[in-house]
This record gives sequence, structure tokens and C-alpha cells, in this order.
Amino acid sequence: MSELSQLSPQPLWDIFAKICSIPHPSYHEEALAEHIVSWAKEQGFWCERDAVGNILIRKPATAGLENRKPVALQAHLDMVPQKNNDTVHDFTTDPIQPYVDGEWVKARGTTLGADNGIGMASALAVLADKTVEHGPLEVLLTMTEESGMDGAFGLQANWLQAEILVNTDSEEEGEVYMGCAGGVDFITTLPVEREAVPADYETLRLTLKGLKGGHSGCDIHVGLGNANKLLARFLAAHARDLDLRLIEFTGGTLRNAIPREAFATLAVPAAKVDALKSAAMAYLTTLQNELSDKDKNVNLQTEPLAHNGQALTANSRDRFIALLNSTPNGVIRNSDVVKGVVETSLNVGVVSINDQQAEIICLIRSLIDSGKEYVVETLTSLAELAGAHGAAKGGYPGWQPDASSPVMALVRETYQSLFGKTPNIQVIHAGLECGLFKKPYPNMDMVSIGPTITGPHSPDEQVHIASVGLYWQLLTALLKAIPAK
Repeated sequence: MSELSQLSPQPLWDIFAKICSIPHPSYHEEALAEHIVSWAKEQGFWCERDAVGNILIRKPATAGLENRKPVALQAHLDMVPQKNNDTVHDFTTDPIQPYVDGEWVKARGTTLGADNGIGMASALAVLADKTVEHGPLEVLLTMTEESGMDGAFGLQANWLQAEILVNTDSEEEGEVYMGCAGGVDFITTLPVEREAVPADYETLRLTLKGLKGGHSGCDIHVGLGNANKLLARFLAAHARDLDLRLIEFTGGTLRNAIPREAFATLAVPAAKVDALKSAAMAYLTTLQNELSDKDKNVNLQTEPLAHNGQALTANSRDRFIALLNSTPNGVIRNSDVVKGVVETSLNVGVVSINDQQAEIICLIRSLIDSGKEYVVETLTSLAELAGAHGAAKGGYPGWQPDASSPVMALVRETYQSLFGKTPNIQVIHAGLECGLFKKPYPNMDMVSIGPTITGPHSPDEQVHIASVGLYWQLLTALLKAIPAK
């Protein structure tokens, strides 16, 4: 028995525990999808999958509510796989280990997958709970949202019967979302040349770690450290004066997660090893001072390393470091239209060097298309200056806010009736799938709600237990309140 089974509401928490037990990182959701399809058919529900693997389940209306507008509850099947450096975990084979810590549910050393596992569990719980009153109901579970919104891109017209869609991927109880940012990946590739390391050099590994990391949309404005940028800053300051030969650089694992760790393998003249270590200690003191509030556990370590590989030439080293150090990161502009919300940002998510080229992968987000275009043009110009190639790919649209949305107004009224206060109507800087759903279903009325989740896309991810109960109350009351066609 999972300790989550002691939490309320049930069966939501039991279903979430089951979801945690089946590995489902992006591109590895099939086992979870098959389990859900088998469960739905065992329950006697109509269930079908489309060409890209999305799942659609239908449940008939509660007796007497057959004339209500049909509603789709929507969540995505995949989770972001992030773990602490000292945690042994294979996300493709090992279950997530959730546990209760006071008011929160957390995972042991990894992301929890509450994003969007709690939303998925709530949709399945509505199917399972015979006491929930609702009109004609559909549950749509999409594939591979976190790594490119593959399921949303592949959603076909005329498959869903719903007139209203409730997205469950929001992460703040008491807030109702009616719009979101669009995004696009930008990949810069820089050709590099290598040469032998001189015989009188020693090899060391420089490790920057201990950062919190986080969601590259929801957390981009918080001021968290980006390991790729912080390590590049150190190399820019010391590569030439210490005659550092750069052998390897790796940092970050996902373009939509703020990087928590970065590593550089360096060859340094034996006579300058102590100077490198002293410079690293001085830089760590600087970072501890700058990040004392947000990333107090930042650490920078040097350790000897046996390595026989070739290093970048001085010219390739300098161009790579200059390119990475000058690549913008974080908030580019705040919105003038939606106060308190980031308009445009980017995250320098994944950096790597192989024998022939360096690669920098960024995720750009913006509430407006021109914001994305501006950052793409900036990164393209930087690539040209560095002698690199830059290309945007995988763009997806934002969700244009509709202030006259009937379902948004109904959610606000229902929340006010339940809790005696008005929820915040918001636009989120993260990417939700609703913008993509508008292409095959342009007339569908959409809204996004969810419980409070902090630290998504990082091992600090946690979901607030009480907020899940409030979210469940809102969701079930909303379904009962859906008007007639």
C-alpha cells in the first residue's frame, strides 16, 4: 500500500500512485498508455487511440444531464525526467518513489511527475468515481508534451465531440488560465577543430552543481542560476590567462528545464593548476554571494581526471566560449498587456561538444509571435558572428486569451461560490497544449486549472496536498455546472 492511499480525495491519489509506478518519461509513455487503455476497456468505456498515440476515452452523462454541453478533460501522458546527481535512477525502467512530507507529496531524488500526473489522475478519477455528476464526458491524454507537444501537433479534427476543454496542466490553485506562451527551439552548431594536448599539461574536471533548476517557463523570472551560463562565464574570464585547453563541455539535459549542472574537462599547464583552483574558489565565493537567496547550495569543484583526448584549438575554444557566454538567457521582456507576466524569454538548456562541433539548444517562449521572432533573429546574428549555424525548429503557437470565454466565466463563478473568493484569471508563460488544439478545434471553449505544484522540471518538484483537494472540488463542481447545449 502506498502512503498516498491515505490521502484524500480518493481514488485520485491511488491513481496517481499507480501512474508513478509505471515509467513514463517523454518518448517512453507507451507502457502507461497501454495500462490506461486496458483499464478503460475493463471499465466498459469507449476508448480509442489515434495515429500519434493520443488516448480518447468517453463516458456517458450522468442520468438527467444528457443535454449538457460535452466536456473533454485533458492531460499529457509524459513527465520530465530529472534527478539529483547522487540519485541512481533509470527513468525508463524505475518507478518514481513518491512520499508524504508534511503538507506536500515529493519524490525521492527525482522529479515527481505531478506535472501532469495529478491532472491525468484527476481525469481518470472522474471516470472511476460514480458519484461525480457530469454531462457527456471525454478524457483526452496526449503523447510527449514535454519534449515537443507531439500529441497536440498530431491531434486530428472531428475526433473529439466536446464543445468545452478543461486542460489540467496548470500549477497554482486559485488561478485560472485562459492563455499561454508559444515557443520554438533554437539550435546553434559551431564547427570545432582539435589538436593534441601538450605533454606538460594536467587534466582536470570542473563541475558546477548544486543549483535548483526548474521549469524554463514558470520559473524563468525567479532568478535561478543557469549552470551552462555560469560555467561559461568562468571560462570566459580565465581560459586565456591560464592557457586552458577545453576538451569537453556538457551541461543541462532538457531544453525546457533550467540547467542544474555543467561540466568542463580542461587541460591546464602543470604550473598553473594551483592558479586554476584558486580562481575556481574565488568564483564560487562570488556565486555564493550573488545567488545566496535563490541557489544557496551552488558548488564549483575541480578534480584531477585521466584523459587522453584532444583539446579544442585556441581559436575553436575562444569562439565557443564567446558564443556561449554572449548567448542571452532568462527574461527578455515583460508583458505590457498582462501585468506581472513574462512576455518573452529563453533558456540555454543543453550544451555539448563532440569531436567535430559544439551544440547549444535553447527554448524560446513568448506570448506574441514577434517576441519569438526577435530572439530567433538575435541568436541567428550571434551564430553568424561566431561562424556557426543557427536554426529554429519545432515552433508551436501560443493560446490567445479570450476574455469573453463562457467556460472561464463559469470557472470563476464556481470558484467564488465554493470558496467565497475570486480566483486570479491569468496568462501563463509556460506552454500549454491549448494553442495547438485551436487549429483542429477553432470553436472549442478552453480553460486551464490545476493544484499547486512547485519546482516542476526539477528534483525539487512537489505538489501541495490540500490544494489537490480544492482543485478536485472545483473540477467536480464545474462538471456539474456545465450548461445545456
